[in-house]
Amino acid sequence: MGRPVEERGRRAEEALRLLGLARRAGSVAPGTDAARRAAREGEARLILMAGDASSVQLDKIRSLLENRPIPWAILGDRATLGAAVGLGPISAVAVTARPLADALARKLGIGGDAEPGIPEE
Repeated sequence: MGRPVEERGRRAEEALRLLGLARRAGSVAPGTDAARRAAREGEARLILMAGDASSVQLDKIRSLLENRPIPWAILGDRATLGAAVGLGPISAVAVTARPLADALARKLGIGGDAEPGIPEE
């Protein structure tokens, strides 16, 4: 289960900084195709999508996540999401390192036992 996160605000800014850290650590799969591939191959631990991404792009990812226990959230717009990982505008990014994905999920308020769709291990 995912949720939208305010485009502005402290939580979103901190999450975007963590996303940049994940990029520097080599723990992201940026772009819709890369995020979908990471999800299919079992590498994605969290998927973030841009609020202004086309419904076609978002539906591609959401349909893939229906049968997978991968948490997701809407965070910012395409330009902001891309800038966070040092790229141009992107519609989605998968975080592949569990510690970074868990930290991001907590920062975005989608982690913990109360949120359905977050896998417990």
